[in-house]
Amino acid sequence: MYLNTIQASIGARKKRKRVGRGIGCTLGKTCGRGHKGQKSRSGGFHKVGFEGGQMPLQRRLPKIGFKSQTSKYSAEVRLGELNGLVADVIDLKVLIAANIVPSFTKKAKVIQSGVVNKAVNIKGIKVTPGARQSIEAAGGKVEV
Repeated sequence: MYLNTIQASIGARKKRKRVGRGIGCTLGKTCGRGHKGQKSRSGGFHKVGFEGGQMPLQRRLPKIGFKSQTSKYSAEVRLGELNGLVADVIDLKVLIAANIVPSFTKKAKVIQSGVVNKAVNIKGIKVTPGARQSIEAAGGKVEV
């Protein structure tokens, strides 16, 4: 086999269409575009989804809102709920054991709602600034 004998297989190389070259080539006059209409004109196209002025499908359908996938794994704990806990250090496991948060909870946050009456030590749980002040005023401490 020599380089000068290599050829493409039959049908691999198609000739390009030469449009608008008279009636002999079958693509003369209208150049295969048919007669009249938007698609026959140069620049005759519209954006994707355009339906000729009819309200497009993507605008006819109702919008569906956003639902956070992480919200089901996070929970809020009120200050008043901490009063009933007996543990020395309150963490996520203690809150799950006391049935304050669901068992599948992965993160929790203490919010300032209610009053904390005793000194509590919180570890590994987020705390709002107002809740932190209330806990520290009651003699407790917060470790992040």
